[in-house]
Amino acid sequence: MTTSQRHPHRLTPLRALLLAAACAAAGPSFALYKVVGPDGKVTYTDRPPSAAEGRASPINTRTGASENSSLLPVELRQPASRYPVTLYTVPTECEPCVDARALLRKRGIPFAERQVISAEDSEAFVKLTGGREAPVLAIGAQQLKGLEPQTWNDYLDSAGYPRESKLPPGYAFAAPQPLTERPAAAPRPAAAPVPPPAAEPAPGSIRF
Repeated sequence: MTTSQRHPHRLTPLRALLLAAACAAAGPSFALYKVVGPDGKVTYTDRPPSAAEGRASPINTRTGASENSSLLPVELRQPASRYPVTLYTVPTECEPCVDARALLRKRGIPFAERQVISAEDSEAFVKLTGGREAPVLAIGAQQLKGLEPQTWNDYLDSAGYPRESKLPPGYAFAAPQPLTERPAAAPRPAAAPVPPPAAEPAPGSIRF
């Protein structure tokens, strides 16, 4: 347990201002791209690569909660649009990940969840967060590493999220998705047609 985990602290006015400045840069500063170079080598970058550097695809980091912000009540629409929330977890043997998910759902935070499942996910996670500890909560461009309920709630307060759930009845949270996009499965080859049974020669003819 880290020192900050043992001693949760509330936001000071200065810290709140720093959060607002960091969140304002959420779009371009938090993007992450997977680049496949001409030689087939895979790298990750936080800037849009040029065509000469290889084929690029965005990492699966920001889709989900903010995309449907127009369907949210007014109390959630603005913070979800300005400071989208993403939870990074691992799917097994991670009790803090389970507790983190429960905290966000109980408070009614619309969020996207990205899980580290494959080796490629793990590489992207390290590039994105600078470590291998889960869970990680992203509020806009601000990253909070390790579950600290008091600190997480303070940052969500500062971003403008209501303290109590304002989600409509029956709201369905998005299912967790892998951190990196999976390549589309190759189409299965068409089955060869079954050859017809050999036909008997017609009467009055021969087979040659």
